[in-house]
Amino acid sequence: MALRRGFQENFDWPLFVTTVAIAVVGVVNLYSATSAAGASLRDVYIQQIYWLTFGAGAAVLVAAIDYRHFERFGWVAYGIGVVLLALVFLLGREIRGSQRWIPLGSFSLQPSELMKLFFIIALGKHLHNDPRTEGRTLKDLIIPGMILAGPLVLILAQPDLGTALLLVFVFATVMFLTHLKLRSLVTLVVSLVVSAPLTWRYLLKDYQRNRLTSFLDPDKDILDTGWHAHQAKVAIGSGGFTGKGFLQGTQNQHKFLPDQHTDFPFPVWAEEQGFVGSVILILLYLVLVLWGLKIASEAKDRFGAVVAVGVSALIFWQTVINLGMVCGLLPVVGITLPLFSYGGSSVLTIMTGIGLLMNVSMRRFHF
Repeated sequence: MALRRGFQENFDWPLFVTTVAIAVVGVVNLYSATSAAGASLRDVYIQQIYWLTFGAGAAVLVAAIDYRHFERFGWVAYGIGVVLLALVFLLGREIRGSQRWIPLGSFSLQPSELMKLFFIIALGKHLHNDPRTEGRTLKDLIIPGMILAGPLVLILAQPDLGTALLLVFVFATVMFLTHLKLRSLVTLVVSLVVSAPLTWRYLLKDYQRNRLTSFLDPDKDILDTGWHAHQAKVAIGSGGFTGKGFLQGTQNQHKFLPDQHTDFPFPVWAEEQGFVGSVILILLYLVLVLWGLKIASEAKDRFGAVVAVGVSALIFWQTVINLGMVCGLLPVVGITLPLFSYGGSSVLTIMTGIGLLMNVSMRRFHF
């Protein structure tokens, strides 16, 4: 009885309600996004419900285990993630020029999604064992940089530029919020800018370069590389202030909007619900991220704080990048909108991350 009472008293209801709200709205939007699609996509929203259910189970399991146990096995989790990334090149299947998935029967596992959380846990373990509180220098970034470099190289080789950038942004956010010296941060930024030409020449594939050039000049190849972003902007703009109404979005219903259930679900929502609905959705994400940072600020140890910051940064940057690319503010890099886009690996990763946030939040009373 005491355990149940403690669970009820410490349960993080704002985190739970915000997550459920985004997930429910996402399922409704997926129903609309695939309503005019072929038979193969019409049951996507039902599959999404299954994945959300599995994700909720994973979140409950992760929340039930004291998060300090995850710190003890941080390097093991990280090693498993790296091995899975390497297995992609042996067992994976290629889709649209990228080799990111390992087929497991009717389900395809995307190891780079799991690596997001494994990377955060490993980074948290390292910083937890580092007792320094003063500003960190570039020398202090050597080991964290090595933790980043392993999965980063493998993910870029798939190639998956979006997830690679996401890991870099999460890494930068965590290090900045754990007292990285401003001079060190400026040096890193300058180094990235200087290395950009080498990245362009040797690391990016032709189609990735085409996406970047089409972003800089949207009208250059509007019928090919610029098509996705163009149709997304048309859909968002046509929604107006209050939207056209549920199932009434012409860009979606007339099949002009590509990948409307994976990378581009937000234009479907914006066209049907308009500016008002878009603002409400963005506010839900903002609440989720800010609440995650609040959890980090109240964590009782450094590992819990880093994990909470890392998961919050993951949700923040994934949301920003997805919304930026569908609005034409960022290049199209294939990043899903958390809990809104269809995808088993993505949903399981975000829901497990929510479970970690709930874990840290509930155990701030148990030290």
